[in-house]
Amino acid sequence: MEFPKIHESEYRFCLIMWEHEPVTAVELVKLCQEQLSWKRTTTYTVIKRLGERGVLRNENGTISSLISKDDAQACEIDELVEKKFEGSLPAFIAAFTKRKDMSKDELDEVQRMIDRIRKGDAQ
Repeated sequence: MEFPKIHESEYRFCLIMWEHEPVTAVELVKLCQEQLSWKRTTTYTVIKRLGERGVLRNENGTISSLISKDDAQACEIDELVEKKFEGSLPAFIAAFTKRKDMSKDELDEVQRMIDRIRKGDAQ
């Protein structure tokens, strides 16, 4: 099964949904109005579209995700690495680190991730 595409404005909506789920559609309308300056109809349109694509479930006005934030982010990274870096994760990391200074804490965290992967525990 192919992962459903979540466009940028939909992703901003999903961030709100993930933070508050399960959440009523009425509450999502209010949150989207406050945080995204969306009209009620825009929020309901996005709920409908994402529901049709299998990103979220709307059960009697209660919205919950069918796709986690982690899975959505991982899919976006996979797509970015494939499109822009010919599938090379080292090329992506090299490009990223050329433009961004990393703190000692960030470097330590990356090293812990690498160590966990080498031990066979990708979590």
